[in-house]
Amino acid sequence: MLDNLTQRLAGVIKNLRGQARLTESNIQDALREVRLALLEADVALPVVKEFTAQVKQAALGQEVIGNLNPGQALVGVVHRELTRLMGEANAAINLATVPPAVILMAGLQGAGKTTTSGKLAKLLREQAKKKVLLVSCDVYRPAAIEQLRTLAQQLEIDFFASDTGQKPRDIALAALDYARKHHHDVLIVDTAGRLAIDAAMMEEIRQLHTALKPIETLFVVDAMTGQDAVNTAKAFGEALPLTGVILTKLDGDARGGAALSVRHVTGKPIKFVGVSEKLSGLEAFHPERMASRILGMGDVLSLIEEAQRDVDHAEAEKLAKKIKSGKGFDLDDFKMQIVQMRKMGGVSALMDKLPAQLSQAAAGSKVDDKQISRIEGIINSMTPQERAQPELIKASRKRRIAAGAGVQVMHVNQLLNQFEQTQKVMKMFSKGGMAKMMRGMKGMLPGMR
Repeated sequence: MLDNLTQRLAGVIKNLRGQARLTESNIQDALREVRLALLEADVALPVVKEFTAQVKQAALGQEVIGNLNPGQALVGVVHRELTRLMGEANAAINLATVPPAVILMAGLQGAGKTTTSGKLAKLLREQAKKKVLLVSCDVYRPAAIEQLRTLAQQLEIDFFASDTGQKPRDIALAALDYARKHHHDVLIVDTAGRLAIDAAMMEEIRQLHTALKPIETLFVVDAMTGQDAVNTAKAFGEALPLTGVILTKLDGDARGGAALSVRHVTGKPIKFVGVSEKLSGLEAFHPERMASRILGMGDVLSLIEEAQRDVDHAEAEKLAKKIKSGKGFDLDDFKMQIVQMRKMGGVSALMDKLPAQLSQAAAGSKVDDKQISRIEGIINSMTPQERAQPELIKASRKRRIAAGAGVQVMHVNQLLNQFEQTQKVMKMFSKGGMAKMMRGMKGMLPGMR
């Protein structure tokens, strides 16, 4: 979503190289480009004005220290100011109350409230080890109740049944009573949305807030709606005592200005961001890490956290031993790497968190999730013996495997070549040949050419 902004800011920094220090003149030129980049990204005008003024004040006269060039010095200033603009640090969800902690979800129709309620329930269960109850108070849209019920079944999370004949306040209070009696830690209440803000909607959600006294009132907003997202957030902030914001669809192709504007306009922290359609696609929002991604530095910390959370450590240790010994790495191990990558959101999700240069290099190598799925399908069509001894796979076996996976024989050949390259890299690594390994990295990722 923020690629265009990243590219524009990279251009600004490049133009400052070769100059001895940051001066009023070169800062002015750079900030003109920064201002245009932010406006193109749909950042609210008052936010752009304040941001550029802060950057100018912080950068003016700053000496270029050591090996830093003026472009790099400006990156430091812009990074600090972007972080400040988006809220300094991660604002964790507050569950410090007598259970059940009530979380009220508010927002317009289509923002992704219902799906986000399910994602948040999954995140709280898996990361905070909480027993969660989901309830829908959207009596105007039967599909919303059904959608949340289906999500709860998929996630194996408790669901409190409701129907369109009931009043939202009655549903909410009955769900709260049920959550108390059944010892739930958290009650997530999905509320009705409208296509636009109206008095009836605001009055209804105010009544729910009064009845439930939620510890968290989260405003769910679609990051792809740009300036409208900010205006809507402001209206909800005036009607309700919001405690935080969840930005959805940050993986979309819109310009992403809402991520930079909404904290400044509402005064409320962004607590989570939706980064994919998958039910695992909800992440805690870290302003500093987002600033790094915007400036093309990547978000390696989040990548490490995902790996620690999602990777099978026993399998990873087994693979590490094979690499160290330099033998035994087979197609089952190759497939395991693909499964682990998929658990972490696939190639596109990983590339999004890599620094810009590495991400562009990977993109140039034509890595994509379709190729990864194809590779997995081909390996699944092999016998256990073929996976352990790929050298057995000759013409007739290739034809059988290709037919079983629904691909052409050339795709089987490509996979075997990629596996052979990866084996070579593993051998180099086991012998400590780091320089050789780096040259061989092109064949390391499945699907990379």
